[in-house]
Amino acid sequence: METTEAKNIIRVLIAKVGLDGHDRGVKIVARCLRDAGMDVIYTGLHRTPEEVVHAAVQEDVDVLGVSILSGAHMTIFPKIIELLRQNQADDIILVGGGVIPDDDVAELRKLGVAEILLQDTPPQTVADTIRDLVTQRAPR
Repeated sequence: METTEAKNIIRVLIAKVGLDGHDRGVKIVARCLRDAGMDVIYTGLHRTPEEVVHAAVQEDVDVLGVSILSGAHMTIFPKIIELLRQNQADDIILVGGGVIPDDDVAELRKLGVAEILLQDTPPQTVADTIRDLVTQRAPR
């Protein structure tokens, strides 16, 4: 039997999708979220959108965070959104991070990415944003 406290822990899966091999920032974010009391799963480098969505569904996460520095965000995020819908998992909050041009940030939000946290976002702001997004979401 789960305690009420265990049910309230935010579960976050963080992924590096595609050929982007830089993971220092995503590891800092993972540590920051863990320090904020969240349950964090990091999938590692070079994952496919299919692998990431499958893992997010299997792990029953609240948030899927995708870090992209490679410039492939306008291809990867729409694919992830499509896969979440196909898996009836579009209640999972999708958050992006990394290096993304301002014009693309607005477009990604229109497509369904809940928030884009760029490379210069302070770690505490990342944790606060994730907590706020989960709090604002309708109960699962």
